[in-house]
Amino acid sequence: MDRAVLDKHITDTYGAVAEYMWEKYPTFAVYRHENNKKWFAVIMEIPKLKIGLNDDGLVNVVNLKCDPLLIGSLLSENGIHMGYHMNKNYWITVRLDGSVDEAKIKWLLNMSFDLTATKPKKKKSSKINT
Repeated sequence: MDRAVLDKHITDTYGAVAEYMWEKYPTFAVYRHENNKKWFAVIMEIPKLKIGLNDDGLVNVVNLKCDPLLIGSLLSENGIHMGYHMNKNYWITVRLDGSVDEAKIKWLLNMSFDLTATKPKKKKSSKINT
């Protein structure tokens, strides 16, 4: 999945539009929930060296929030790295260079969206102690 296809999928599926928040990084697109403003995806073009690849080129990636219990096993897969510039206990970086299957990217994106969504408030119990 390339950057343009992912951008269209995010907009069509979640209604989120890319925000370009940093003049210094004009290719960094942030996607967030409308109601709570939490980020669920960040698409960036970064040096491959920043994610441990032995290459001087650039690569498009997406940062996604992930269930911490899955991160260890996901990091053993080609194209998935520890979160670049994010909390590595909760975020992963996924290369958008064809190394990760489109279905897996969509699954990870959906998980990120769900993990960052507003949680329903718990109702207080009205138990009467007797």
